Amino acid sequence: MTVDGQETMERLTTTMRMHRARMDLTQAELAERAGITRKSINAIETGQMVPSTILALKLARALGLTVEDLFALELDID
Repeated sequence: MTVDGQETMERLTTTMRMHRARMDLTQAELAERAGITRKSINAIETGQMVPSTILALKLARALGLTVEDLFALELDID
């Protein structure tokens, strides 16, 4: 994508760590609620993994949020 003549890329951001902390949940506790692994929680929070649609929906449900509350696309301008 090009914006004002500059190449841009989109990247996924997440507020999962903030919401998890607000609810006083560990990664392991959230993983159990969502039915996934703690390793996946860590990878998503650190930006090493982009969750599938199903995984994003499970995480949002486990936190009582919408997917839009949990994830967003941001433009990265080179």
